Amino acid sequence: MKFYYSPGACSLGIHFLLEEIGIEYEGIAIHIKNGDQLKDDYLQINPKSKVPAVLRDDGSLLTEFGVIAHWLTQTHARAQFKPESFEQELRTRETLDYIVATMHMQGFTRLLRPQKFTPNDGDHAWVQTYGTDIVMKAAGFLSAQLGDKAFIMGERMSIADAALFYTMFWGVARLKLDLPTNLIGYFERMSARPAAQRAMQLEGLI
Repeated sequence: MKFYYSPGACSLGIHFLLEEIGIEYEGIAIHIKNGDQLKDDYLQINPKSKVPAVLRDDGSLLTEFGVIAHWLTQTHARAQFKPESFEQELRTRETLDYIVATMHMQGFTRLLRPQKFTPNDGDHAWVQTYGTDIVMKAAGFLSAQLGDKAFIMGERMSIADAALFYTMFWGVARLKLDLPTNLIGYFERMSARPAAQRAMQLEGLI
């Protein structure tokens, strides 16, 4: 299996899952800042020109964070990650999608890449402020959901934690936002896990 990632990008969540599960894989860095995702070599593998992506042993490619996370856990660690009920599975996917589609794509993208939303440099501060509002609103929902639990869905890790881990890496470690205390504590616990340490070391983040 080949795993395509960009250091510090959302693919960090999949990198964490790979290490947490203990799957053998070859990690291949695609440096988005250098435009590697737009180069012919990578476009031949993944025409979507994005990360994360997983090239499976049968030669087929999987893309999209939630799909990769679901496939990894259900094919390589089903007992560890199997939801206790269909309702819990729905709520897990609901939480993951909210983190990726709202907190990440609508919020953090504006904060980290305001140029994607306006051609005018003078508008960047406004775009980032709007992005901050989205992130903080999402953080309020997620903080209430987390409460004093170990993981976002309860006392067992789920694929939603992979998404919350990478967004909290951005919010806590990179941007040092004034996030709810329990989310900061969550990130500190998650980032101390051996799997997170290995993933961040391999990506040159620590």
